[in-house]
Amino acid sequence: MKRRRIGLALAAVTVSGAALVAVWPHARQAGAILAAQDDPVELSDLQVDSALRNSQNIVADQIEAALAVHDTGLAASFVDLARSKNISLPDDLVQRVNEAVAEENTTSHFARRFATGLVTGNADDAGSLSGTVAGDLFVFGDIRDVVRESKHLVMGEDTDRLVLGLAAAGLAVTAATYVSVGGVAPLRAGLTLVKDARKVGRLGEGLTEWAGRSAREVVDTSVLQDAVSSAAVTRPTQTVSAITAAFRAEKAGGLVRLAKDVGRVSEKAGARGALDTLKIAEGPEDVARAARLAEASGGKTRAILKLLGRGALLLAAGAFNLSWWVFGALFALFSLLASIKATTERVTQSVIDHGKRRRLRRQLASLGNPMAGAAVNG
Repeated sequence: MKRRRIGLALAAVTVSGAALVAVWPHARQAGAILAAQDDPVELSDLQVDSALRNSQNIVADQIEAALAVHDTGLAASFVDLARSKNISLPDDLVQRVNEAVAEENTTSHFARRFATGLVTGNADDAGSLSGTVAGDLFVFGDIRDVVRESKHLVMGEDTDRLVLGLAAAGLAVTAATYVSVGGVAPLRAGLTLVKDARKVGRLGEGLTEWAGRSAREVVDTSVLQDAVSSAAVTRPTQTVSAITAAFRAEKAGGLVRLAKDVGRVSEKAGARGALDTLKIAEGPEDVARAARLAEASGGKTRAILKLLGRGALLLAAGAFNLSWWVFGALFALFSLLASIKATTERVTQSVIDHGKRRRLRRQLASLGNPMAGAAVNG
């Protein structure tokens, strides 16, 4: 009976130990992710490592996909990520990326993209962003957007109040940009990118809803309608003065913070990195996290966002499952310790009982009892 009890205890130790060995790597990863859920830099690094362990070819595949759609910046971002993670890539693949980057950085290509951004007001790379920002700095772009949306408002037509609010804010910021000799240029670029993302449908649904509510508060509609009635692109100075009078700076704190964070992302990860962020963000907190990530990761940011999506910024889902891994490891550890305790107690008790029997046999033997051995063993 005692041997059976010891055997069961040893079996429990074996099973608990095997369970802990099996669960521990997952629990350790889960615990690290849960601990880093408020730090987008550490969180994204842990999740990228996990993604790379699950697929060794994921980086090369992503580079090929990016080159196929002529997204040179994304391809270069994955090369930077591979270099930081000591992942070897085929030499010919790296060469193709380098050639694409060199072509994109030529003067002629930059000039074409600059002109595109200046004329259309849409930005998706450094060149077009420079052109778009230049157009907004010369106020033509913002005046055009304010006048267009304001006329829709006056006529009772569908009005994009977000574009209207961003353009009005942009006019006010442009004046500050000139005064500070570019000191608020990142904010100006951020407003432009948010506005462009809205125009081309690359603004996340949650962020669109939040920004739309904020934009409604920053424009005095009645004052704006009076300003637009006399607005003219050919008289930019008078028009800007009239429109900025309708801008409520005290109500624009949220939009300004959002634009600043977008500008920070753009400075470190490029215009497309900022647009990628705006597409997955559900609110200004996501953009602020992306700014922290971009400042730490630089050129790798776009690759990280492509791999992880919104999961690069926060623990959007799976916290319950991660907690279960940790709970499972704790339970296995408790079971192992309990089994070791039980086994130790039973083995110790068995040794003590064996010692008692030996001493009893010796005592009986010293008394000359012929039945001593049988009595003790029985």
